[in-house]
Amino acid sequence: MDKTAVLLVDVQRDFCGGGALAVPEGDAVVPVCNELIGLAAEQGWPVMASRDWHPAAHCSFAAQGGPWPVHCVAKTPGAEFHPELELPVDAMIFDKGTKTEADAYSAFDGTPAASVLHDAGIERLVVCGLATDYCVKATVLDALKEGFAVAVVKDGCRAVNVAPDDGEKALAEMVAAGATVCELDDLKG
Repeated sequence: MDKTAVLLVDVQRDFCGGGALAVPEGDAVVPVCNELIGLAAEQGWPVMASRDWHPAAHCSFAAQGGPWPVHCVAKTPGAEFHPELELPVDAMIFDKGTKTEADAYSAFDGTPAASVLHDAGIERLVVCGLATDYCVKATVLDALKEGFAVAVVKDGCRAVNVAPDDGEKALAEMVAAGATVCELDDLKG
């Protein structure tokens, strides 16, 4: 049995077009994520998803001195997954950034993700989502530290790009730490 799982990072309304913290071309990851979900179903890979699930006065928000506008407040429409994302009913969801005083970019930060994946015998993660230069990067680096092999699906990610090459720098940093970068078609072999 293949010991791979898919991890979709923060494919939420607030990070997509029209959202409070929209990532440029963020909506473009949804069809790639859906194809990956289909591939996971064919291969028998479990699908997991992380989401920002912030309290209303979260420390990352500008009003509290953080760098970001209010986004992904728990139980609001902006925190919902993109409406076209075809998450399987049995997808495991990891909520992050749930404490007012602690930020969390990684799907492993303050969640049971590592223990759940290890307990399931998962050895490799296929990761995509938003945003390449923040939550995807943090998730991938933590996954590598936890001992997982990681493949980042480049066409299933988009970057904030505060500086124009932040996304490319983030991919390079992930590769330097031991991740591989691929396109979705590379996984279909």
